Amino acid sequence: MAERQLHLNVNMLNAGFYGSAWRAAASEPDAFLTAAHYVKTARIAERGTFDAVFLADVPALSDRPEYRPFHALEPTLLLTAVAAATENIGLIATASTTYNEPYNIARRFATLDLVSGGRSGWNVVTTADAAASRNFGFDNVTAHATRYERAAEFTEVVTALWDSWEDDALVGDKASGQFLDLSKVHSIQHSGRHFSVKGPLNLPRSPQGHPVVVQAGGSEDGRELAARHAEAIFSVALTIEEGVSFSADIRRRAARYGRRPEAIVTLPGLATVIGSTDEEARRREDRLWSLIPGDYSLVRVAGIFKVDPANLDLDRPLPDAIELPVDGSQTFFRAMYDTARRDGLTVRQLLRKLGGGTGHRVIVGSPVEVADDIEAWFHAGAADGFNLMPDVLPDGLEIFVDEVVPILRKRGIFRHAYEGSTLRDHLGLAMPVNRNGARRIAS
Repeated sequence: MAERQLHLNVNMLNAGFYGSAWRAAASEPDAFLTAAHYVKTARIAERGTFDAVFLADVPALSDRPEYRPFHALEPTLLLTAVAAATENIGLIATASTTYNEPYNIARRFATLDLVSGGRSGWNVVTTADAAASRNFGFDNVTAHATRYERAAEFTEVVTALWDSWEDDALVGDKASGQFLDLSKVHSIQHSGRHFSVKGPLNLPRSPQGHPVVVQAGGSEDGRELAARHAEAIFSVALTIEEGVSFSADIRRRAARYGRRPEAIVTLPGLATVIGSTDEEARRREDRLWSLIPGDYSLVRVAGIFKVDPANLDLDRPLPDAIELPVDGSQTFFRAMYDTARRDGLTVRQLLRKLGGGTGHRVIVGSPVEVADDIEAWFHAGAADGFNLMPDVLPDGLEIFVDEVVPILRKRGIFRHAYEGSTLRDHLGLAMPVNRNGARRIAS
């Protein structure tokens, strides 16, 4: 058996993880609207032999746009530009199951997969954003359970569409004149509670079979969706114990669905602030923190906790009355709430610990300290790798690639070169069996 290898993905969060990243000396305020910014970031990640780049998305003008860049460009369209400018790195985009239709998403990601030579992945999200709901004609956010019920059926339809062509359906025989073997192209005839889709898709499978299915969500419903469908998971874990527990839980659930538990890659989010020494890294963090507007982080955290910002005293612990939101982001709520209670933090200390209130873990230190942390989590089984969020892009990523990656390679846990051409190759995932081809063989 090949030795287990670390997986690294970079979350291209506009100007960077910190809300103040766009104000850094090396940043351009309008870079988030240019393909060149993301292409440059992806090329740096590819130089570091990362598995993939990732684009989050919210179909609304959200977060605090008066203070920082936001998700603006549509991810799959943007990643076609990145695909044309790169050769190996995977391309993962977010698309909501609440505000799309399965056929459109199946076609969009199959297209990205084909034009990139089998490098795409779909991050399945249900979207709990009130502004997005209003953009699609809803007064309120759809109930949590309903969103995930729809997401499960949505994902089943999409993967069925991706399998609607057998791998050898496209004949292209000039001598006989046969272009397509229609006996190997199948309608899916799906009729469910949320969708009715006949199929087939109008595209064949790609060199990796079909896009990698990625999921992000740590609620009970989210874990069930991941266990049933996900091949890679973007998770939230603030301690090694949480990471180990999450991975074990997902794999237990996956086994109940008849899946191979080890065939799921878990990638907790990890924000990095790196300096040549620990002291330099702390100074870098201080500079970025000082540039964040006073109420930015407070309002952001209040939104996750579903409370009025006026009810949060910066120099006191979280109020006792805070309760888990029924229809909000339960994953980030639990991560932030549990951290504050466990470590006895004031609101101000919580905001600083989490780099402004995103809920993901932040590490500040030298390249060796960052490498030590990553290696400890990896060997403990708390992570198969990380969804990295550098403090500033592309500057913070370049530091990681030039200073941390060589240490990880020297320690024998990260690749020196790509060993395959598809995202599945990078993640160590097998090509998915085509369900229609399997039925033909069985019959």
